[in-house]
Amino acid sequence: MENFNEEDAKKQLEKGYGEAEKILEDKDKMEEFLQKLEKKLQTIPLAGESLSAIPTLISLIKRYIQKEYTEIPLGTIIAVISALLYWVSPIDILPDAIPGVGYIDDAFVLAACLKLVGNDIEEYKKWRDENGKN
Repeated sequence: MENFNEEDAKKQLEKGYGEAEKILEDKDKMEEFLQKLEKKLQTIPLAGESLSAIPTLISLIKRYIQKEYTEIPLGTIIAVISALLYWVSPIDILPDAIPGVGYIDDAFVLAACLKLVGNDIEEYKKWRDENGKN
């Protein structure tokens, strides 16, 4: 894990962009992905800023797909889906089954995504709060 850094996290994030675009274009795949994501979220306690952002990211994707919130760059949506794809995948740099450390790489990838698109996420949160979409 010592060798896994922000640059590695960014590379892992970017690797998922192609698959994220495919999921974004297919409503059935998106629904399947979101269900898989929600199931995984239920299996671990949320810890740290990165993992605690997951419900907001899920909400953003759902609102975007439902065309309720579209004032966001497509690149942001793709980055968010890519980060969540990495998080949901059982095959990553540190397998999730390793007690205590299995989610560290997931948190790094999510943190890289939040650093990249954090302003857009904050704008979404404002919109959600102003429109009673909690």
